[in-house]
Amino acid sequence: MKIIIAIIIFSAIILFHELGHFLLAKKNKIVVTEFSLGMGPRLLSTEKNGTRYSLKLFPIGGSCAMLGEDMEAGDAPGTFQAASVWGRISVVAAGPIFNFILAFVLSVIIVGAMGYEPATVLSVEKGSAAEEAGLREGDLITKYQDYSIDLGKDIYVYSFLNELKADDTIRLTVKRNGEKKEIVYKPDVEVRYLLGFNRTDVNSMEVESLISGMPLEDAGVKPGDVITSVNGVQVPDGEAYQNYINENPLNGEKIHITYMRNGLEYEADIIPKEYRTPKSGFAYNLYSEKAKGFEVFKYAALEVKYMIRTTLLSLKELFTGGLGMKDLSGPVGVVDAIGDTYEQSKSDGNLFLWMNMLNMAVLLSANLGVMNLLPFPALDGGRLVFLIVEAIRKKPINRNVEGMIHFTGLMFLMILMVVVMYNDILKIF
Repeated sequence: MKIIIAIIIFSAIILFHELGHFLLAKKNKIVVTEFSLGMGPRLLSTEKNGTRYSLKLFPIGGSCAMLGEDMEAGDAPGTFQAASVWGRISVVAAGPIFNFILAFVLSVIIVGAMGYEPATVLSVEKGSAAEEAGLREGDLITKYQDYSIDLGKDIYVYSFLNELKADDTIRLTVKRNGEKKEIVYKPDVEVRYLLGFNRTDVNSMEVESLISGMPLEDAGVKPGDVITSVNGVQVPDGEAYQNYINENPLNGEKIHITYMRNGLEYEADIIPKEYRTPKSGFAYNLYSEKAKGFEVFKYAALEVKYMIRTTLLSLKELFTGGLGMKDLSGPVGVVDAIGDTYEQSKSDGNLFLWMNMLNMAVLLSANLGVMNLLPFPALDGGRLVFLIVEAIRKKPINRNVEGMIHFTGLMFLMILMVVVMYNDILKIF
């Protein structure tokens, strides 16, 4: 069931994107030769008014094929190239714009049913630098580190992609009783000493993974090893280990551990490493409040803005190295993510289940709109670049050159899709 729902959501978003191209093509008297959902061989097909409507085998895409779009039919009447340059711009831009429209409509439903998440300060830690700087419970955050904040989750996403460091300065703009206040302070720093390992579970002392550059890795401990004692005190399970750490907090002094590997006992002397964790000193809202009247439309638009900004920030991290290829997902990963969300939401009741499904659709639709507007050959954004240049210089770029550039871009995208799909399959299995 979850796979069927995931495919329906994914297919509906693509269909709406292609519908944008289709409707604007018809409006500009461009002949649409085929309007299809899916890729590969046709499963079902019918023809009406010169357009073939098809359902294809693989539900991972769609198309709105227009006469002359491949530039081989020249400028004959009814072809894509025969339309005015602004007509062609509207046809190409319509797909991504329809994605944003769909995201907005679905967001209206979500906000109307569930409300919105104002970035309200829920609590300020007593004696913290935040409190001393003047931050108060109930303040509404409108800027965080000069990043505009509309919803509580804006802070979450920004903080996730821009990790707070001990020497950073926190800058907040808040609203309090209708007045804006600027709050600036250095974060408090929590100092801990760590060995640098993760256990398979809280009750086990088996090493599941090691943190790179931390003491246990440097000492030669490997995943699968089982720590058996610390400074001569036996730690047969997670509770015993935690009790020992509580009574004997780690510091910069050397400790002696024993561990088992393949039935053999090993020993190591380790100096715990200092780990400094900056703390903002406040908690903010991630819970919904009811929207009133026309606020529904305002906060629906802000939800779409949030999705678009999140996509752009993620792309920035991808190009700057903050995220890698392993973090990309294609159609397989998207369907799997929707399916997982469906399974996890079932226990929350039908309302939360379907709101979560709609929220996934908003995210995917906004994401598809942004990705298609990227100025890369073969994408809508790449085609818009050539059309805008044509509009400015009053004549088109050489059609053969443009065709080769788009073909090269398409081949690159196909290779990227194969790589991403391979990564998605590895993640699932």
